[in-house]
Amino acid sequence: MREIELTAGTVEYEDTGGRADVGSSGPTAVFLHGLMMDASLWDGPIAELSGEHRCVAPTLPLGAHRRAMRDDADLSLPGVARLVVEFLDRLDLRDVTLVGNDTGGALVQLVISEGAAERVGRVVLVSCEAFDNLPPGPTGRTLALAGKLPPRMFGLFMQQMRIGAVRRLPVAFGWLTRRGGAATGRWMRPVITQPEIRRDAVRMLRAVFADTRVLLRAAERLPGFDRPALVVWARDDRVMPLAHGRRLAELLPQGRLVEIGDSYTLIPLDQPNELASAVREFTRVPDPHPRR
Repeated sequence: MREIELTAGTVEYEDTGGRADVGSSGPTAVFLHGLMMDASLWDGPIAELSGEHRCVAPTLPLGAHRRAMRDDADLSLPGVARLVVEFLDRLDLRDVTLVGNDTGGALVQLVISEGAAERVGRVVLVSCEAFDNLPPGPTGRTLALAGKLPPRMFGLFMQQMRIGAVRRLPVAFGWLTRRGGAATGRWMRPVITQPEIRRDAVRMLRAVFADTRVLLRAAERLPGFDRPALVVWARDDRVMPLAHGRRLAELLPQGRLVEIGDSYTLIPLDQPNELASAVREFTRVPDPHPRR
């Protein structure tokens, strides 16, 4: 695990560095996770892709991070999207494939819709919030309500997440993943054990859900992103409507939709190999309209 100091605070990240014989010349993919998750969401797909891609996965300040942010950090969705852009700039990552699942996909939409996509060559949106689906499903509504609690009470509420049966409820991770119980347990540790992370999480949840129309505004600008775009959606998703995936693919000028079965929202946990195969195939196809 590496670290980088950004304006909001210290961000940890994984970086495979690419295959030894291709080095930095291999394609670079940057993976973004969702609320109350960390970069380990992507362990499965990265294991499949790292032989031919440089894979970079930051743990963003979305509630499962381990390093507290500065008191003045902007933890709204647009604020975290700007942090992603700063991360790309600081690492000097160019022509990246920016991949986002769950709220990570919302961040990808904000990055490319706000004119900050100079370093982004392609995007992959994986079962994510879009349009008016904020907060999404029982889990999102529960987090929106819990975020209104003082940090100490929020911590007491989150103590329930120590129990696997509770994490499998629809109001927790039950409708987000079929197979990711071990990962969801890891994700809960920082907010349960670190008071400073609880404070960050409460600030973040309040900021994220203060503007529930932010993705509607972003969608209006998605047709301006003329780079290749892949939309990967869980056919059985109970939180992110499949109709939203189809709509996103239609809005993006080079958009294409792939549906994956036997999975809920967190496809990187439920079907990591299928997702990796879709990303690999997507990055191998040349851009028909490359930048000059």
